[in-house]
Amino acid sequence: MIIDCHGHFTTAPDAHAAWTVGSPYPRISDSALQASVEGQLRLMRERGVDLTLFSPRASAMGHHLGDETRSTAWTRACNDLIHRVVRLYPDRFAGVGQLPQSPGAPIAGSVRELRRCVKELGFVGCNLNPDPSGGHWTSPPLTDHYWYPLYEALQELDVPAMVHVSAVTNPNFHATGSHYLNADTTAFMQLLPAGLFQDFPGLRFVIPHGGGAVPYHWGRFRGLADMLGRPPLAESVMRNVFFDTCVYHQAGITLLFDVIDVDNILFGSEMIGAVRGVDPHTGHHFDDTRRYVDALPLSDADRLKVYELNARRVYPRLP
Repeated sequence: MIIDCHGHFTTAPDAHAAWTVGSPYPRISDSALQASVEGQLRLMRERGVDLTLFSPRASAMGHHLGDETRSTAWTRACNDLIHRVVRLYPDRFAGVGQLPQSPGAPIAGSVRELRRCVKELGFVGCNLNPDPSGGHWTSPPLTDHYWYPLYEALQELDVPAMVHVSAVTNPNFHATGSHYLNADTTAFMQLLPAGLFQDFPGLRFVIPHGGGAVPYHWGRFRGLADMLGRPPLAESVMRNVFFDTCVYHQAGITLLFDVIDVDNILFGSEMIGAVRGVDPHTGHHFDDTRRYVDALPLSDADRLKVYELNARRVYPRLP
């Protein structure tokens, strides 16, 4: 079975995207919802993906907009829409929720929504935004005690969090070209010098987009851990942190697998997502990441880990 750990509802119905918090939520029929997800299903069929972990559109999580009240209403609407998709296609999608984060807001609201998503909607994980300010980084680092109530709930519910930012308002950053990759790298570096996983040994993070710059600069991070008096990364971080395969060229995927242990890599594509074009060098879509993984000289056992078993270990609530 091939499980894609990284999918977003980027084709949600226009009525949902146009909804303004405070007004009545639009009526979206099942047929409209089915039509909106058909492109995703077609690509899954064409690329041989059996199940996608499906979450609201990352760039539209909107944490930087309004206040906690607005974010809570928008988040619930987005998660409820994902739940409807999963109910329509239970063999093709598993739900992953966004959280109602808002700059400066207490984390308690996110804990409540996480519990609702897991216990009432049957979701298998959540997305966690380390920078709800939209590129200005006003929140505490991921190792701060501010986040601890959420980590306690994640560990109790036995679900992981994908560390994923949303839109950016800082004009210095392009959303998917720099902000996303900056956040992946920043999150890893926040975890490196701290003892977070000593406090939460069952906590699991998925850092998307191949881990940002981390695999490319693995020697730098290993060296920093040594300079800071930390244990080797394999002991202090990588028992709890995993990367996906959302890297859109063969050389990048090859590097990822050369550097990172296969037990820490989950198959992911982020389709239909940030990069939707066709690579003129190959004639195939950039985000058809299965082609890159299939081209690697992996053993059958390691291929099974990447495509299915690692995802089941990190997301144990998967059916």
